[in-house]
Amino acid sequence: MKRIEMTGRTVEEAISAALQELQLEKSDVDIQILEEPSKGFLGILGGKMARVQVAEKNSPLKTTKKFLEDVTAKIGVNVEVVVQEETDDQYVKMELVGKNLGILIGRRGDTLDALQYLANLVANKHNNGERLKIIIDAEDYRKRREETLVKLALRMADKVKKSGRKVVLEPMNPQERRIIHTALQSEDQIETLSEGEEPFRKVVISLKK
Repeated sequence: MKRIEMTGRTVEEAISAALQELQLEKSDVDIQILEEPSKGFLGILGGKMARVQVAEKNSPLKTTKKFLEDVTAKIGVNVEVVVQEETDDQYVKMELVGKNLGILIGRRGDTLDALQYLANLVANKHNNGERLKIIIDAEDYRKRREETLVKLALRMADKVKKSGRKVVLEPMNPQERRIIHTALQSEDQIETLSEGEEPFRKVVISLKK
């Protein structure tokens, strides 16, 4: 976090100079007045300037954004991290924007999932107990993966109806399992459940009893 001490003829002047130096707004910082200004002898000699300390507030989203920029740069991929707050769904989406992002997506999104896991650890490390949920995406992978999973769910449901035997899908993360459950929740003959332990938890599709 950025932190600076600044002096001025008044407290407000010192704060204004500090904000300009840090390129931050007043709402983004914590301000501590270290010394009030005082007039010297006869208002001229021995006067003291106001002195303040201005520190950038802890921002989980800014910290996470910088973490992603640093990690991807070390991997050798330059990206812009675009933060899109989704308050209604209680999560924050961070889109990785750049060229040749396949290396950041990985096989079936495994690298993207790993980045997302680390980003959530960083975001919630100093978040004062308020749980943030971060979703990381690149090249619209999450949407494309969701479409693939919905098609898979419907296809496997038809298979279960025809065969009468349950189908156990490959291990998936909670977000992908939720897509399968949601896709089949309106099926009258089908029920789904998750079984196993993370990270090998799977969705089971079967006929309703």
